[in-house]
Amino acid sequence: MRRIETEAHITEALDALVGADPRLGPVRAVAGDVPLRRTAPGFASLASVIVSQQVSRASADAIFGRLAQLIDPLTPQALLASGEEPLIAAGLSRAKQRALLAVAEAACRSRLDLDALCHMEAEEAISRMTVIPGIGPWTAEVYLLVSAGHPDVFPARDVALQAAIGHAFGLPSRPDARAAAEVAESWMPFRAVAARLFWAYYREMRGREAAPLG
Repeated sequence: MRRIETEAHITEALDALVGADPRLGPVRAVAGDVPLRRTAPGFASLASVIVSQQVSRASADAIFGRLAQLIDPLTPQALLASGEEPLIAAGLSRAKQRALLAVAEAACRSRLDLDALCHMEAEEAISRMTVIPGIGPWTAEVYLLVSAGHPDVFPARDVALQAAIGHAFGLPSRPDARAAAEVAESWMPFRAVAARLFWAYYREMRGREAAPLG
């Protein structure tokens, strides 16, 4: 399994996807630049994904920027030592505060090795991550996509991906997670690059400020 590590890997995968599914040609033309979207594995990367749950890219960037300033360096140990005040000041919801604290505690107690997860098969990594309170499948899948460069994860629960697929294919309504996952099956083994493609398409649909994982 080759990880998605470079812009060249993105281009190669997009070429393969369009060759296998010609419907993606017009999607690629509209999407324009399809970013690599990679971050170094570790706590700060997962924290960024948690912060980005159900908010726009602009909002996520603002909240995470405040958090990184208030807790510097942003490590599990530093977050636990800081208490609730910086989490509240950063603008995190109660649910996200609990999730970050649970992840930090699991990492400090060696129950969650965020670097090792990036070398596992997706199913095993997701299974290990989702036992932590506050980490659902979407969070685990996006972490593997951006931090591990996993080539074949598709966060089908992502509303932006659902909306982009529905719009691109002229569907009468936005597909739900199951329907989006079924559509994405034909894009194996490059579903993570297909996700990047549809996020870029969504960016063009809705504008850069609304785009997730911008």
